Amino acid sequence: MVYRILDIFFVVFHTSLIFFNLLGWIWKKTRVLNMVTLVLTGSSWLFLGLITGTMGYCPLTDWHFAVLGKLGKTGLPSSYIKYLTDRLTGLDVNATLVDNLTLYAFLAVLLISLIINMRDFLKKGRRRRKR
Repeated sequence: MVYRILDIFFVVFHTSLIFFNLLGWIWKKTRVLNMVTLVLTGSSWLFLGLITGTMGYCPLTDWHFAVLGKLGKTGLPSSYIKYLTDRLTGLDVNATLVDNLTLYAFLAVLLISLIINMRDFLKKGRRRRKR
């Protein structure tokens, strides 16, 4: 029972974080937090990936897959996005396609968030100087 609850928690939390990473730059109040979560995500993928030997490493995926292992799930993919896509659609989507789309979406959103946060920061500085 505990592992079913943890499974639901990870699906909701991890998926919400993914959507926040993708869309958090849209709302002015969440832009800085979005940039923080994007940097943490990218750092995990790169730096923790180098440490663990798995580029794209995410501790949330690791923990969730450990829970799924306790629930008897085997043959899990290396990517949470692949797992989630398969789970939601019932299909077996190509892992390389999912990984590439994930990376390109992340890089695009990181660039958008960086540009918008820089623009907001510069606007704020100009407003202060005008006073």
